[in-house]
Amino acid sequence: MNSELQKVYESVKEKVTFKPEAALILGSGLGNFAETITVVETLDYKDIEGFPVSTVPGHKGRFIFGYVEDVPMVIMQGRVHYYEGYSMKEVTLPIRLMKLMGAKLLFLTNASGGVNAGYKAGDFMLMSDHISSFIPSPLIGANEEELGPRFPDMSDVYKKEIRSIIRRVAEEEKIPLQEGVYIQFTGPAYESPAEIRMARTLGADAVGMSTVCEAIVATHMGMDICGISCITNMASGILSQPLSHKEVQETADRVAPLFERLVKKSLTAIYHEYLCRK
Repeated sequence: MNSELQKVYESVKEKVTFKPEAALILGSGLGNFAETITVVETLDYKDIEGFPVSTVPGHKGRFIFGYVEDVPMVIMQGRVHYYEGYSMKEVTLPIRLMKLMGAKLLFLTNASGGVNAGYKAGDFMLMSDHISSFIPSPLIGANEEELGPRFPDMSDVYKKEIRSIIRRVAEEEKIPLQEGVYIQFTGPAYESPAEIRMARTLGADAVGMSTVCEAIVATHMGMDICGISCITNMASGILSQPLSHKEVQETADRVAPLFERLVKKSLTAIYHEYLCRK
């Protein structure tokens, strides 16, 4: 284990005794999700030696340890992004940390722009695959075999069995759920209309500035992964209106109660029907 990761891990172990089995990253619109769970411990990122701190408005920057129903969880209330000036290794360090702490499942959420013209703002998209070709790989550099293989397989990142559980939960809860491919760009500028046309040609259904790099590192470490994206706006060029972070936040806030219910019910079902049977 590299010295930076070791230092962060030791710093957290000194402060937290809770052992999670699943990890959840809260994207825009789910920032208050942690207020709805049974909280056991909390830890601010700024109190962890060597840990990156989020600078994005609406991202609180702390770990929440506790239970979603009976699922022992670690929750990231705010993620860090490549566009904030951190390296990809720093951006994905929290994933490695949560795995070392005991998390076997990574549940990713985010706010994204709709590339698929059949989507609308406020939709939820279950991630079936991703495109990472426009960001630096977080696995570049010397490989640490104790963390994962040099050449990890990416053929089933978002586990089919877990996706089927989430689809069933959404149907039971009568929550409409799209399913598609997410593409990550670096940001922080929103994409141009030409870039969105390119993304659509490549097969992307939604676009954002996070998540894929996290999924790659989680796969490298052998975690089970799923992801749900909240379509907070239609991407550049699909509608005539300009894009703004205010619009993203407003849409995320509007659909937050539905998003929270979908995530909570899905987590519980995945834990009992998948994780506990492994």
